[in-house]
Amino acid sequence: MDETNRLGLPLVQPAQAQKHITVNEALARLDGLVQLVLQSVTTPTPPAVAADGDCYGVPMGGANEWAGQAGQIAIRSNGGWVFAPAHPGFRSFVADQSAYARHDGADWIIGATAHSAHGAALIHEVVEFDHDISAGPVSIAANVLPGNAVVYGVTGRVVTAISGTASGFRLGVAESDNRYGSGLGLGAGSWIMGLTGTPMTYYAPTALHFTAEGGVFAAGTVRIAVHLVRLSLPRI
Repeated sequence: MDETNRLGLPLVQPAQAQKHITVNEALARLDGLVQLVLQSVTTPTPPAVAADGDCYGVPMGGANEWAGQAGQIAIRSNGGWVFAPAHPGFRSFVADQSAYARHDGADWIIGATAHSAHGAALIHEVVEFDHDISAGPVSIAANVLPGNAVVYGVTGRVVTAISGTASGFRLGVAESDNRYGSGLGLGAGSWIMGLTGTPMTYYAPTALHFTAEGGVFAAGTVRIAVHLVRLSLPRI
């Protein structure tokens, strides 16, 4: 046997010369795989610049040095790439999406906390964005609540103080403009903690409404995080 069964680590062979090369390669792979961080799971082509130890989940259509390595973990080592298999249940932080992913045996599923043998998953997500407040009585962030998602709540921070004549603001949706809070502060650093009394299902992308209280908005920026769960279908 030349490699270990699960991680594909190279094994020292009887009477092998320069055993340190094999041992060092095995350690380099372990250094990448333990507490795994994948820079991306959607990049099909090796990056022009990568540091030794950087890891990528190779998707379908891998090119150049990654050709034929779909489903493998590519580990940068000594200026080249070595590959290790991904197995069902592997978990990684995916840096370019700032989210954790689980491998279901065929692909990395971002945000999955549980999955079936054929890829149906329970996916928890936090969707974060900055909204620039527009002048007027209401500022709308269009379609930021994803469709077919159960939203547990919305949190946020005022990044740039909200100016104008308003004394505060409400946050919600068209049919309930205070669903995620009212009497919210305008100053930089003011916070939002909007829990829905019952988790709310949105079947189509939905806008968030920022409604001025006691006046109108002029400008400002709010950082919003939508906390939600989605379901994914099994593969055919």
